[in-house]
This record gives sequence, C-alpha cells and structure tokens, in this order.
Amino acid sequence: MTNAAITTQAPVKEVLDLKKLAAADNYYLVTPTTTYPELEPFKHVDVGHRADPKKASLYDNAEKIFDLTPNVGTEIHGIQLSKLTNQQKDDLALLIAERGVVFFKKQDINIVQGEDLGRHYGPLHIHNIGGHPPNHPYVLPIYSVDVEKSAYYPKIVRASEGWHTDVSYELQPPGFTFLKIDTLPSTGGDTLWSSSYAAYDKLSPALQKFFEGLEVVHSGKEQAEGAVNAGIPQRRQNVLHTHPLVRTHPVTGLKALYIQPGFARSIVGLSKRESDTILNFLYEHLAGGYDFQVRFKWEEDTVAVWDNRVTSHCAIFDYLGSGKRHGWRITTQAERPYFDPNSKSRAEVLLAQARSKK
Repeated sequence: MTNAAITTQAPVKEVLDLKKLAAADNYYLVTPTTTYPELEPFKHVDVGHRADPKKASLYDNAEKIFDLTPNVGTEIHGIQLSKLTNQQKDDLALLIAERGVVFFKKQDINIVQGEDLGRHYGPLHIHNIGGHPPNHPYVLPIYSVDVEKSAYYPKIVRASEGWHTDVSYELQPPGFTFLKIDTLPSTGGDTLWSSSYAAYDKLSPALQKFFEGLEVVHSGKEQAEGAVNAGIPQRRQNVLHTHPLVRTHPVTGLKALYIQPGFARSIVGLSKRESDTILNFLYEHLAGGYDFQVRFKWEEDTVAVWDNRVTSHCAIFDYLGSGKRHGWRITTQAERPYFDPNSKSRAEVLLAQARSKK
C-alpha cells in the first residue's frame, strides 16, 4: 500500500476540542501499536504552480498583510484558514514558498478542517513515534506542561541544538507544516524560524559552489530508539535517507541550504572529522544568523504555516515548569529534495529585479 493510499482514506469526522481537553488537564494523547507500510515514492505536484503571482485572492481580501522581517516571516490579518477558497489555498502556497513562514491570528480552524486543508497540499504525514488524538493519526499535538509531564521535553543542552526541519529523514520530507497554538503560559514559548534561502546567500561563493556538490545523511533512528526505550511504538523502520546539502525549491526555483542539527548526521564521502567540522560550522551559521531569522511571540489561536524545504525552526523551551503550552500540527509530504544546477539564489534574483527597475 502506498503512502498516498493511506492518506486518502475516508477522514474521521469526529471533531475533538483539543484546547478544551487540555484546559481540563485531560492528557488525551494515545500511542497505539499500529504500524504502517514504509513510505513509498509518489509524484508531487506543488499547488504553488497554480498560484497567481500577485496573490490577489489573499491581498484583496485580507485586512492587512505585512512582513515581519526582510528575509522571513509574513503576517496576515482578517482571513480564516477554515474558509479559504481553492485559489486562496494555491496563492498561500506561493506566499509560504517565498516568505518561509506565514502567521494567521485569531483562527477558528479545528483538527478536521486542518486535515482537509492539509490534503490540498499533499499526502498527510503520520509521525513515526508521536502520540495523537484518538482516531486522528495525522494530528500531532504539542502538549507541554513541565519537565516531568511534557510529551516532547527536549533533552538538549542549548536551545540552538533544537534547530530542525520536520522529519527531514523521510524519503520525501514535508513541504508544509500547519501549527495552531491555542494555549500559552503567561510568558515564554516563542519559536524561531530561519530562512534557508538567506542562509545560503550569506555563504561565500567558494563555499556555495563546494556545498552544491554534497549530500547529507538525515536520520530519525535516534528519535525512534529513544521512543522505543520509553515504551512508545515505532510505526515505520525506514527512517534514514540522503538529501542534497543545497536544494532547489520547485516553485520559486531558488537555492536553499538544507541542513540542521536535528536530523542531519554526516556528509557523504567525507571523513568523520571533515564532516563534523563542516556540519558544526553550518550549525553555528544557522544559529547565529540573526539577520535571517524571525522570532515569533505567539498569541492563543494563532496558526503558523511554514515551508520545511526553505526554513528551519527552533522552539524555545523556556517556559517548562511555569505554565501550559498546547497546540496541534498537520504536516504534508512533498517532493524528494533535489538540486538543479541551473537554479538561482534569492540574492541573484533580487539583484536582477533591482537592476531592472533602474
């Protein structure tokens, strides 16, 4: 059975109010022993190809749309994700691909509507070890209270070690992730996103050329082993794949640095010392790239939608022990990462546009 067959099964229409359950301290997550066939290759056609370059369906109907930083992050007011037209969904795909992450506040979307919206963009991903609401395996809750009770307590030394792109170890890793945060502590719990377009642009031309010929092993084995040791079932075994260090986005045609410490493990063809040296350099490059990051302070019932192909993100776990943080996410699969030697960098495109206006 292919992954596409799994994700097109008739959706369960029971609408659970996860926010209400979390507010009542009802720890509703289940981790059934269900296993699934390994994910098989499928042809992905990004709906962003159908978008209006001006994205008029969004800009003409929103109360306001504005960029949070020059390189990454856009906020939209006055549009409900639960009520998007097909044209708005397509235009949103292009906007996310261009800006990396888009934020929507005061959203009423529920998990069933979230699943339906996600299917517009590709097959829904079932997390390999994460718990989910009953009968909703495509929904991955974010449920953190304190160190002892947190479902995803990060056993990391520094927050910067938490940079990642969602499940990049899959054969065809995610395109979009939709994350709704509906419950927040009194302070803390921000999230950082980094532009992989700009991260590539900030490298010297010599390093850019060198990196374009490299491939990186991405692994989910460590994540799975930790879960199994904790008594949580592993749903699939095939969690190690190789992807290019620099990838091309299929809609924008732009180069993006595809690397992060969460799941990247080694560079193919290099010695361990060489690989570790380069990876550590890139991890510091990512964590220290304040000029191509956005730090978002959540408000309750806000949804962030990001493109995993051209961003990394890092949750700030500074609130554990001081309040509850709850939400849920839907993740869609996309194409297998590839590098097109004819693709351009974002900096090249912006420079050409500036010259054409003179």
